Amino acid sequence: MATVIAVRGTAEERIAPELGAVSLTVSASGAERDATLAHTSTAHDALIAEVRALEASGALDTWSAKQLRVSSHRPWSNEGKLLPVVHQASADLEVVFTDLERLGDWVSTISLGDSVGIGGIDWRLTDATRKRTQEAAQRGAVADAVAKAAVYAAALGLGAPSPAELADTGLLTAQPVPAGAPAERMFAMRGSADMAGGGGPSQFTPALLVITASVEARFTADAA
Repeated sequence: MATVIAVRGTAEERIAPELGAVSLTVSASGAERDATLAHTSTAHDALIAEVRALEASGALDTWSAKQLRVSSHRPWSNEGKLLPVVHQASADLEVVFTDLERLGDWVSTISLGDSVGIGGIDWRLTDATRKRTQEAAQRGAVADAVAKAAVYAAALGLGAPSPAELADTGLLTAQPVPAGAPAERMFAMRGSADMAGGGGPSQFTPALLVITASVEARFTADAA
């Protein structure tokens, strides 16, 4: 009677990012609503003009800008007194760079302004590269499962194992997995960006992306 061997195979692929998506917010606050809105609008227009220049130079993949939004609130003082109304205007932008060296230079410069805040940088791959790298990780996970099964079969004195079932992690076991959880995922392994000034563009280091994949498999092996 054949012995069933169940294993989980995992693999990862590490790759440098191709795209850097910078999230920015242009904002201002003040006691006068019209003045606050005008100040933010001027800063917003100036930033978009810079982004358009970057686009014309070929440094960008895409970019998008949301409309200005205005809100008002009355803050409280430390003594518990209600203070005058404060108006705040802001708008969000996302700028996706293909030229990561230009990204570092631009972020270091733009972050010095008093009206622009950097929300963060999302390191990405193009769709074609992501698909190719995911497939490589998936093949690696299958190879890992095959190698593990071979080790277990040899340890039991059995012959070469034959594959019987293969599935994404969670589909062959009773352990529940979150709905929609993928068999592969991508995350930033490491990365830093000195955006506070003083370090200069040379301190800007894109993150290394890691794409992981895992599978579950069952093999059968007969006595050698």
